[in-house]
Amino acid sequence: MELFGTAGIRGSVRERVTPELALAVGRAVGADAVESKDADATTGSATVVIARDGRTTGDALAAATQAGVESAGADVRRAGVLPTPALAYASRGRYGVMLTASHNPPADNGIKAFVDGQEYDSDRESGVEARIDDGEPPAAWDAWGGSERVSPLSDYRESVRSYAREHGSDPTGLDVAVDCGTGMGALGTPAVLRDLGAGVVTLNGQVDGHFPGRESKPTPESLGDFRRFLAETGFDLGIAHDGDADRIVVLGGDGEIVHEDTVVAILAEHFVRAATVADPVVVTTPNASGRIDERVAAAGGRVERVRLGALHEGIAAARGAGGDVVFAAEPWKHVHPAHGGWIDGVASAAVLTRLVAAEGLDGLRAPVTERPYRKVSVSCPDDRKAAAMEGVAEALPERFPDADADFEHGVRAEFPDGSWTLVRPSGTEPYVRLYAEADDVETLVAAVTEVVAGAVDDAG
Repeated sequence: MELFGTAGIRGSVRERVTPELALAVGRAVGADAVESKDADATTGSATVVIARDGRTTGDALAAATQAGVESAGADVRRAGVLPTPALAYASRGRYGVMLTASHNPPADNGIKAFVDGQEYDSDRESGVEARIDDGEPPAAWDAWGGSERVSPLSDYRESVRSYAREHGSDPTGLDVAVDCGTGMGALGTPAVLRDLGAGVVTLNGQVDGHFPGRESKPTPESLGDFRRFLAETGFDLGIAHDGDADRIVVLGGDGEIVHEDTVVAILAEHFVRAATVADPVVVTTPNASGRIDERVAAAGGRVERVRLGALHEGIAAARGAGGDVVFAAEPWKHVHPAHGGWIDGVASAAVLTRLVAAEGLDGLRAPVTERPYRKVSVSCPDDRKAAAMEGVAEALPERFPDADADFEHGVRAEFPDGSWTLVRPSGTEPYVRLYAEADDVETLVAAVTEVVAGAVDDAG
């Protein structure tokens, strides 16, 4: 059984993320907590914190998860409705389960498991799947756990405020508009930014699992009303979140969406420059722009890449090799290691607000080289992907002999002028993806597409 994707389990509540599945996952996580030697330091027993986003199906799924956890012998702390990063914060020193489908439509829901503030890695996820396959039985009747309610939201918001105050400047006088998309960002970002001193106006600030204001995924299209609002008003900064507030989209006062890799480059450079360690490392993914490498190198750091959906694994690997990870990110999602090991859109919003207060958004963007960027999907049946990628690994370096080729996460070619391309198989759909960034991106995309299409044909 393969349940977990790159961001937990997601899907229809009628066909995939059912109460039966939530019960089974809860029991598996509870059993994991019971078997762990790291008992909750506060209670001395195995403890799992459970929270959910605002989806209408979340309450029932949380109840089913609670039943599973308790029947495995672990205690439950019900934390109610929270942003995902707040649940991660509450899972420090214990386990956690978040019921959320993030940016998926309202008919979906999902399950994310945490331990000590970090999402389960692939080994732990495989362990959950194995327990479910084996039919993990309940604990003895007199070993079942109990439950109580907890309210970690205020502590989480204060931790974000304290962390953000270490960066940038006082944002008093800075006007920020926040589009929460009727999701969990409404419980985090507006209050944090106001307490930091910014002037804040919130759009779609009520929590509503039907997502009536806009779809949960913040895209150029779904943010159309927000972009027009910004263009017609005088705000200094716009921030938008997805349904559970782990993602962040940054907009200028004119309504322009700042490219996600530019945002990563700005934050990465800042954290490297602010670091006092000997070997500051930024962890990102293979599809991330070379503009990140350029700014990190200019600040005196280095970049390490890890597969999509595995930032926490990349952080662990970089630390194991002796590096000090000061920031980690993939598109729209950022980890602030000095604050915690989880993806946190609220923390990014707070830090960026203070950085904009110090230098202005245009000032932050000015050093970043923003070349044109493209992403293309080439059809490829799943059974041809391995052979097609072998063909790409041979043909792409031959097509571009002046480029430096890397084969760790697909095939990535980096050119002397800073442009680059990446080819990798989709893990969820019948495509081979190619990414490219260059001054003449259309010419590069056409050439790489020709290589990929030829490899797919040869694999048939």
